[in-house]
Amino acid sequence: MTALPWLSAADASRAFAARTLSPVELLTALLARIETLDPKLNAFIRLDADAAMATARAAEAEITAGRIRGPLHGVPVGIKDIIDVAGLPTTCHSKILLDNIARADAVVIQKLRQAGAIILGKLSTHEFAIGGPSFDLPFPPARNPWNREHHPGGSSSGSGAGVAAALFPLALGTDTGGSVRNPASACGIVGLKPTYGLVSRRGVFPLSFTLDHVGPLTRTVADNALLLDAIAGHDPADPGSAATDARSFGWLLNRGVRDLRIGFVRHFHERDLPAHPEVAAALEDAARVLQAEGAQVRTVTLPSLTEFAAINRVILCGEAWSIHAPWLRERPGDYGQLARRRLLPGAFMTAGDYVGAQRRRTQVIAAVQDQFRDVDVLLCASSMDPATRLDDAAETARSYPRQARTPFNVTGHPAVAMMSGLARNGLPLSVQFAGRYFDDATVLRVAAAYERATKWHTKMPPIG
Repeated sequence: MTALPWLSAADASRAFAARTLSPVELLTALLARIETLDPKLNAFIRLDADAAMATARAAEAEITAGRIRGPLHGVPVGIKDIIDVAGLPTTCHSKILLDNIARADAVVIQKLRQAGAIILGKLSTHEFAIGGPSFDLPFPPARNPWNREHHPGGSSSGSGAGVAAALFPLALGTDTGGSVRNPASACGIVGLKPTYGLVSRRGVFPLSFTLDHVGPLTRTVADNALLLDAIAGHDPADPGSAATDARSFGWLLNRGVRDLRIGFVRHFHERDLPAHPEVAAALEDAARVLQAEGAQVRTVTLPSLTEFAAINRVILCGEAWSIHAPWLRERPGDYGQLARRRLLPGAFMTAGDYVGAQRRRTQVIAAVQDQFRDVDVLLCASSMDPATRLDDAAETARSYPRQARTPFNVTGHPAVAMMSGLARNGLPLSVQFAGRYFDDATVLRVAAAYERATKWHTKMPPIG
């Protein structure tokens, strides 16, 4: 029972098919672990244990009858609480929406159910996916299983903490400025922001219509590909959804990186936002590892992080204000301080600001696209620092923007963040890989090669 929670989704699926493990046995072990550890981590806003067990029993009966829907059949998944699950509240971790019961499943939840996955419950987030680690909200902030006094990243904070602590093998998060990849970086797991438009956002509470993505968080790259396979696909009712035939995202995982061309964006962490020395050293080591595996690594230059951040900020604030303006005018006191502070600047953005940011966005996209003529994948920093203490609001506010994830929300390219080491204080370090549009499979291919060569994914946090 103590080992079961650490099973990958792929291993659990194989054990189910071989009848050496049942979905009920796995879920029972996970629920016992959640009962013990979640009071220390606050990953869940709402655990839907009874419904999950009913689904596990149904999944077990289907397996017994020889009906297996796919590799996620019987596998539990945690859901960030801005994604609708029918019959459960979608609170967005906010007093504003405490009584907001979802009438229907989001498209990604529909797809998970069709794949036979078990919806385990709703997970902590930063308020409306834009606040920060906060103590003035209806639910406590999630904590980092590597050190509970530190934050787990955000805004998909419960997703990152829960996967890292083996409360569940898979989770969904969302990413508007890095909110899948930040918890992946802080918690030492794998977090992918897919190509913009690859995964439907219908049924997900929006933050920024042209920047929002839904993405998978897992402990292994193979599991990330399995979860992406389940949720990807065109949705004509999502205006941002792309009609693409991209699928089978794990088919290149065992290919290695020999002769792939990797562009190392050193200026992100050397000049634009000088990184913690341990972060910088881990990035150089990642480049050496990939070179040793046969990749060609060269230094490339993109627009500065300052420029990407400014474009993201103007677009996000303008679009978020269009969503939150009525509540901010009528119920400003029902927001937490951090979310209110981050949303209000949108009231002062002009149409000219917004259009100017979108025009400059097309130019920086062209600059990134130009680099992809000469390289297959980009390597760069994710976070510039290990996770800071939850009770140090000033240091968290300083370090949160020190990241290189936002560029790929602005451009829409796929990007994955994963563990690249442990700092001297025992907290995870991270690396990021980004790729061409709808070539998420190659991004995961590089991540898988790095994972095999380093084994950081075998490290377990000291939470238990």
